[in-house]
Amino acid sequence: MSLIPLGILAASGGSVGPFATGGTITEIAGYWVHTFLASGTFTPQKNLTGEYLVIAGGGGGGNNIGGGGGGGGYRTDTGVSLSNGTGYTVTIGGGGAGNSQGVGSSFNSLDAAGGGPGDSDGGSTFSGGSGGGGRGPGGTGGAGNTPSTTPSQGNDGGAGADNGSGGGGGAGAAGSNASNNTGGAGGAGSSSSITGTATARAGGGGGYGYPSGAGGSATDGGGSAASGTGAINTGGGGGGAAVSGTGGTGGSGIVIVRYAA
Repeated sequence: MSLIPLGILAASGGSVGPFATGGTITEIAGYWVHTFLASGTFTPQKNLTGEYLVIAGGGGGGNNIGGGGGGGGYRTDTGVSLSNGTGYTVTIGGGGAGNSQGVGSSFNSLDAAGGGPGDSDGGSTFSGGSGGGGRGPGGTGGAGNTPSTTPSQGNDGGAGADNGSGGGGGAGAAGSNASNNTGGAGGAGSSSSITGTATARAGGGGGYGYPSGAGGSATDGGGSAASGTGAINTGGGGGGAAVSGTGGTGGSGIVIVRYAA
């Protein structure tokens, strides 16, 4: 694996490249990989056929015995033509603060929606790429795949029960429902090997439970209950807060583009 400075052409393994500028550029197993941790521009230097991963910012966890934040929308595309000299805008969405929606990410007209915020008041309007967890008692989990379901980008948040709140939905699975006074676990993220190593991202945050203090766990970038923060550049949802607390911030998104070396 070799890291190549932006805009520099380098010989590696008998091929010359990279064949585009933008992001952090790495040659891995016969591919040039451009990783964007912040917004920027991807510009091919010849016509390319590429694939890419777009993940939005995760939703913030709910406040005051809150539900877990939903993971950011998770979308991929393959076999896409990218034209020589065209500057393709890359937008990286930030994670939502406590009880706030994550911000969408986009590349080449492929949009991923920000994760839904965790519920703080027993409502049901916490939809997003993946939905936020509902607050107990009675709060339903937010819907995933919102506003668009094609292609799929996430899953629903779990429902609240008694004094427990549900886990946020993840890109790979719905958030778990709360049980009694225990918060639900955040839904699992989805895995991609676009960087050469299988990595799961966009997991939901864990919901909080009261008075037990037992909160749902989280994985794949999601924050654990008691205001755990989503991991940066994973789109993970933030964890639901304890009593009178503020929910954890969701993780920022990421865009990764690759093409043959």
